[in-house]
Amino acid sequence: MEGTVFRSTGSWYDVRTDDGEAFACRAKGKLRLKGDRSTNPVAIGDRVDFAVEEDGTGVVSRIHERRNRIVRRAVNLARESHVVAANVDRAFLVVTVGEPATSSGFIDRFLVSAEAFGVPTTLVFNKVDAVRPDTREADRLEELEANYAIAGYASVRTSAVTGEGVGDLAQILTAGNNLFSGHSGVGKSSLINRLVPGLELRTSEVSETHGKGKHTTTFAEMFPLPDRAGFIMDTPGIKGFGLVHLDRETLHHHFPELFERLPDCRFHNCLHRTEPGCAVREAAESGEISAERYFNYLELYEGWDEQNSYR
Repeated sequence: MEGTVFRSTGSWYDVRTDDGEAFACRAKGKLRLKGDRSTNPVAIGDRVDFAVEEDGTGVVSRIHERRNRIVRRAVNLARESHVVAANVDRAFLVVTVGEPATSSGFIDRFLVSAEAFGVPTTLVFNKVDAVRPDTREADRLEELEANYAIAGYASVRTSAVTGEGVGDLAQILTAGNNLFSGHSGVGKSSLINRLVPGLELRTSEVSETHGKGKHTTTFAEMFPLPDRAGFIMDTPGIKGFGLVHLDRETLHHHFPELFERLPDCRFHNCLHRTEPGCAVREAAESGEISAERYFNYLELYEGWDEQNSYR
């Protein structure tokens, strides 16, 4: 039989066939795609072949070739990866400017990985109901929106509390697989509850002591969107996003606004660091592109080692 992995708990996988039948499955032996070194060879969104046993459970025997995937470095294994989701049509990175504040470094690491695997991404600035006018948070929100607009990324403001922007977000969702990701505490589960009425995913408040979110989603799962042929892929909150499967020397290719200006650099292999005649550096200095994004690129390049590639 063939189906899609809708839920992954690490050792068991819920697989649904195209006609809606669901089976609890485990993986057969050391199942993985050729050349894969991930800590979780089977991920939500994977198309798999499986056989049903006498007790009604299934055994996954084959993973179909993936169209793409979102991958991060495994937290405790420097040279291993963790597949966040497979066969993603669009990613939605949920971020906030306060309680907790999402750093642009984290945003850029996610976007670089998504670019590398060909996954288009929309930024979702959530909890805007808590952003008061004429405050540092309001200025930061506008700054981030402008920075990523220059880089070519669409964004939407939302509030899971008031419902602001949720309708706009719903219109952006594709008819395929929509991955929702972000730090714990950014309101990802609350947003999904708004988008899929009756789902009632568990949510939790941000810690007042540490200003960080508590993990409420403990495993990856897919939910069908109401009244349309599409799914939301919900994943546990990510503390950091280490990069894997990328080449340091082509890192700048995954910053769209940097790559766009490469032909204008004096050297065709310019890395946009200290080379003379660098069009990217000039654009950052003149404000044509985000100096913060350019700085994040330099920081990623210079810190390309096991210690600094995950945070």
